[in-house]
Amino acid sequence: MKIKTLLFLFSVALLSLANFSLDAKVIKDDLGNEIRISEIPKRVVTLAPNLTEMLFALGEGDKIIANTTYCNYPPEAKNKTKVGDLFSVNYEKLIGLSPDLIFMTVEGNTKGTYERLLKLGFKIFVSNPRNYEGIKKTFRDFALIFNDSAHADSIISQWDRQVEKIRKERKSKNKLKAMFVVSLSPLMLAGKNTFVNEYLKFCNLKNVADSSPLNYPVFGREEILKDNPDVIILPEGKIKDTSGLLKLFPEWKNLNAIKTGSVYEINPDLFFRPGPRFVKALEFLCKKLSGK
Repeated sequence: MKIKTLLFLFSVALLSLANFSLDAKVIKDDLGNEIRISEIPKRVVTLAPNLTEMLFALGEGDKIIANTTYCNYPPEAKNKTKVGDLFSVNYEKLIGLSPDLIFMTVEGNTKGTYERLLKLGFKIFVSNPRNYEGIKKTFRDFALIFNDSAHADSIISQWDRQVEKIRKERKSKNKLKAMFVVSLSPLMLAGKNTFVNEYLKFCNLKNVADSSPLNYPVFGREEILKDNPDVIILPEGKIKDTSGLLKLFPEWKNLNAIKTGSVYEINPDLFFRPGPRFVKALEFLCKKLSGK
């Protein structure tokens, strides 16, 4: 009798394993790691602002039990428990929270943080969107994890329609040269291999830094004189107006962008996060270029 009971229990266990294998999803993150999802995560941690925004856009913000001090959008994200910033993490706090899954990025978070979290036994999904298509991939991956692909596809279709509308409108315009400033000291620009370059591409602008193999190359002020950009885009708060820019770089007074007043300030929280507000940022820039 005992043997029959043991065999029965063993059969049930095998059946459970079989069902687990059938029901579980295996999703590859942007590092190529296979992440096995056997059930929808109920307790997740996001270690970058763009990832926090993606989950809220997908309608899964309530699953976030903690994020970073930089996660300030949407407003509800500010109320989540903070487990550090982009570069440092409170591991003890994370252990105490016992998340089902941790989302992190390649550019925003450090390799050391990733390796430490792995050693602690956490399940981790790493995102690395390098362009608009990468943003959509991450959003679809998140939707797969939370079993909400139809919703994500609907949102992405709306993004695509807006992007296509902008591309068509800008295609008829003259192709101007633009520099997208990331930092003024040192003078660092967004290169062609960044998602930021997508703003320029979709707005029919030529990136003056597209000849550099670096993601964020540092330029000499004289190089800018040679390139003579028609448009200058820089993070707000760095200068008050064009005169402030000329105080830093007086030799730029004859640049086309300066002479035509085509110097535009942008919100870094909006433009430097490869997430669901990409289209909103793109619309903002195109309106600026159109003088609206």
